[in-house]
Amino acid sequence: MIVLAIALLLALFLLPNVWAKWVLARHARGREDYPGTGGELADHLIRRLGLEGVKVEETDQGDHYDPEARRVRLSRGNYTGRSLTAVTVAAHEVGHAIQHQQGYAPLLARSRLIAVAQKAEKIGALLMMAAPFLFALTRLPGGLAIVVAAAVISFGTAALVHLVTLPVEFDASFQRALPMLKEYIPASDMPGARHVLTACAFTYVAASLASILNLGRWLVILRR
Repeated sequence: MIVLAIALLLALFLLPNVWAKWVLARHARGREDYPGTGGELADHLIRRLGLEGVKVEETDQGDHYDPEARRVRLSRGNYTGRSLTAVTVAAHEVGHAIQHQQGYAPLLARSRLIAVAQKAEKIGALLMMAAPFLFALTRLPGGLAIVVAAAVISFGTAALVHLVTLPVEFDASFQRALPMLKEYIPASDMPGARHVLTACAFTYVAASLASILNLGRWLVILRR
């Protein structure tokens, strides 16, 4: 039973990412019939939609939109690539820039939470590890419970960020990127574009589950 549970957890963590990489690679083949690269499409959409102050950059930190710098950042393959994966990912990241301009509440909430979560997660992990020692030193009634509660609140912010991220990603993909792509890629490629966006979304679902289960793991450890 335990082995089955472990296998299930590993599947939840690993399979979405493996599947996403397979889908992205499958649609990364160069397309001579496409008029431009992912970077060129992103730049075109930004100008067409009047997203003032937004620029497109190549990065080695993974595809993302930086709301503070107002930059759509694409990996080398998607910035210079002329493929379905490249243009779909580019449209998705421009979707985030549109969300930002329109004041999309979940995106703004995520941006605020990320800064807090990065610090809170580190503090939470330290508190989780230090809780038994602090309790042993202080011997205060309820001292361990207080420390654990503080750690759970801090450490749980990572799970909260991932949960807030889900609607942000789905909106950027299916409410913004897909409608734009209909004007730039053949109709026969639309199922593939949806496939790419769905695969990427599943990686965030896996990350959300991982954060929640990681928090649960710490709680089980402290109960021993």
